[in-house]
Amino acid sequence: MKQGRTIIQLAQELERQRLARKDYLADTRNLEVETDNGISRLTLGMDNATESFILNELAHKQLADRLQIPQRYYNKMRTEYPELLDDNINSWFNKSHERRMLRTLDGNVRAFLSDRYRRLDNLELADAVLPIINEMKSAEIMSSQITETHMYIKVINKKLKAEVAIGDVVQAGIVISNSEVGLGSLKVEPLLYRLVCKNGLIVKDYAQKRYHVGKQIESEDSAYEIFSDETLAQDDKAFFMKVQDTVRTAIDEVKFNLSVEKLSGTMYESTGPDPVKTVEILADQYILNQNERGSILRHFIMEGDNSKYGLINAVTRASQDIEDYTRATDLERLGGELLSLSAGKNKLIMPPIHSVEKNITNVIPLEMAR
Repeated sequence: MKQGRTIIQLAQELERQRLARKDYLADTRNLEVETDNGISRLTLGMDNATESFILNELAHKQLADRLQIPQRYYNKMRTEYPELLDDNINSWFNKSHERRMLRTLDGNVRAFLSDRYRRLDNLELADAVLPIINEMKSAEIMSSQITETHMYIKVINKKLKAEVAIGDVVQAGIVISNSEVGLGSLKVEPLLYRLVCKNGLIVKDYAQKRYHVGKQIESEDSAYEIFSDETLAQDDKAFFMKVQDTVRTAIDEVKFNLSVEKLSGTMYESTGPDPVKTVEILADQYILNQNERGSILRHFIMEGDNSKYGLINAVTRASQDIEDYTRATDLERLGGELLSLSAGKNKLIMPPIHSVEKNITNVIPLEMAR
């Protein structure tokens, strides 16, 4: 599992961002984009003032998507003919006007969103779940991080563990994640943490999600700032109470044992005799870049295990080699995606060279295994 910030560093950054961020609701007729030397600035006109912000990469992408400008053409205008890009954006702002939510931080527009977007913010989420984690016996926060697009808190329950095979121990855990900029829901996902290599596998089954969809904010103002106090409305308090309940019940022994049993079964599923071909198929199906392909192949060959279990472990081990924390977490989820695929129905897993008889019974808790 990739390491990020300490929980104290995470809390400090969340507090800093709370003070630095600003959110606005604006009619697009009050917005104007101007690009100079490769930097695009969005100016927001309000009744008595104007605010100007730099568009970050995500805001550019969301802007192109909303205005239905093909991304390749948008990027071409951005680099080769910025005046044309500005004319396109500003013309569509006026012709197809609507209200949008602008989320800004440190002088940048970090998201261009619907006026129905429900702000379920990282600081409120952390304030809700950290006391619950502290109440959980044997729980330990193994990793946490906040990136430009997501926040992650990864927790292990050190007492709930089992052996996938003799000496190969996994512990139960959860991953709590959120995006404030429209790149996914608030999630609480089960986690399997393999002690021998410190790999984290995010289990697709049993994950719970909360979506950032709310009521349209009623207002006739053309543009105004939304203050953070609005996120403390009673319905949001009730929502975070539900999230607390979800976290309390997320580490479930029965579901953990079922996941471990399923993981143990992958030891008997062959991926075929050619690890290079297996990783090539995997990379094409899940759009992995060259560095990710190389890292997975290296760990797959070094492990010397051509089973589906070996491939899953190669993928989750490769996540530790990825510099970007969000992408590393994506590979941990890819391990869970491979685990969720049924034997015999997975186009990735090639037919076994020979059959292996097995009879999987209930997973043996570690305390009983010896």
